[in-house]
Amino acid sequence: MLKRVEPIEREDPVSVLRSFISDGGYVPGDRLPAERELIVSLDVSRATLRKALDVLERDGTIWRHVGKGTFIASQGGPGGPGSLLELGRHLTPVKMIRARLCIEPAIAREAAINASRESILTINATKERARHASNWADYEAEDDHLHRAIAECTDNPLLIGIFDQLNQVRRAVALGNVVRGSERPPENHSSFTEHERITAAIESRDPSGAEAAMRQHIASVSARLFGED
Repeated sequence: MLKRVEPIEREDPVSVLRSFISDGGYVPGDRLPAERELIVSLDVSRATLRKALDVLERDGTIWRHVGKGTFIASQGGPGGPGSLLELGRHLTPVKMIRARLCIEPAIAREAAINASRESILTINATKERARHASNWADYEAEDDHLHRAIAECTDNPLLIGIFDQLNQVRRAVALGNVVRGSERPPENHSSFTEHERITAAIESRDPSGAEAAMRQHIASVSARLFGED
């Protein structure tokens, strides 16, 4: 039976969740309780909990594996979130894109070879949530989840770990370098079509197509955000 905790600030679910992790003595590698249990223990809605989890995932406190749960990430030290974020602050957007082009197309290729039926359902559902996001923050969170879900399709813990490290650095590089000119992605946002091509190739078990679609997507993001391809 989980112990019910009183929120330290009801309007700040991120702080409530951080307090729960700290007070619970969770250490790197530990799995957090399931969402339905956290909702009861923290006295928050499912939507509020998921937004708080998104924040902690973005700052490297936790990582999530579809079908397995939410885990505490390692902190600090070589390769930990702290050192990765510091690396990101010293990396140019162009070098970040080139690193993504080296890694993510290969991950998409492996995803097309190894994706399970469940993981394909997950990437399709996440793709649709990204398309229907009502603001940029929600879109970026779902975009993160989609790329992470594609990495999980590889069924290869090493590739998933490499993606997680790459993504943490990408976030640090994007911070302060990306300026949005609208409240939400436009209906004709090019990433929507690009996501369709990637997920369709994975679902069709087309490794070359998935690799090419991911390469084109990252090049398109580079051109749109940074004027680089």
